[in-house]
Amino acid sequence: MKEETIKAKSGTGETIRTIIYAVLIAVVIRTFAYEPFKIPSESMLPTLMIGDYLFVSKFSYGYSRHSFPFSIAPISGRIFADLPERGDVAVFKKPIGEPVDYIKRIMGLPGDKLQMINGVLNINGEPVKREKVEDFVDRDRFGNIRRVAQYRETLDSGRTYLTLDETVQGLMDNTDVYTVPEGHVFAMGDNRDNSTDSRFLNHVGYIPVENLVGRAEILFMSLDGSAEWYEIWKYPMAIRWSRIFTPLS
Repeated sequence: MKEETIKAKSGTGETIRTIIYAVLIAVVIRTFAYEPFKIPSESMLPTLMIGDYLFVSKFSYGYSRHSFPFSIAPISGRIFADLPERGDVAVFKKPIGEPVDYIKRIMGLPGDKLQMINGVLNINGEPVKREKVEDFVDRDRFGNIRRVAQYRETLDSGRTYLTLDETVQGLMDNTDVYTVPEGHVFAMGDNRDNSTDSRFLNHVGYIPVENLVGRAEILFMSLDGSAEWYEIWKYPMAIRWSRIFTPLS
């Protein structure tokens, strides 16, 4: 009887150790390699949709305290720091108000001057090349079909991506010039008329490079809202199959 008790205790101890090791490995991977994120809003349509799940590389821009869970690491600035490239889709901690995670496209680097003129983004005095393509078509939360004007933007580097623009006279379609301070970047949502981003200086503003969490790399799951992540039995009908394993430009 005593031997059985010892074996039971040994088995319990082994299980606890295995769980602890698994948690530590997950924390290390999440902190230093890749972290999963879920998209909660439409600010990055058409690139990202509500219900998309993606991996963010934590090493792309180096590490700061925001690389760690709850930003608990006593780190000042960044270690192994590297600036984003213009056009990167990045996750960052919102610098004003509650430091929640935001995901936007990095459009301005330190020293850049940006301005919106009639819905067209100008960088350092030059308009970003933009051509109208077919409308973006999907359904709103009530099931109604909606069509939104869609444009393909192409940066000087050749990087290209799609944006939405419902009107060229939106709230932030004509702005003053934004000059990005040293040590900061400027981020914008691809859904230009429905994104609270760096154009709103009192809500988001310029993003300290220390606040960068990582670069969005690839979608690994996308649910259309008809199933929660744990409702596996609903997956066959709820998954947006065409979006799985889509790399992010």
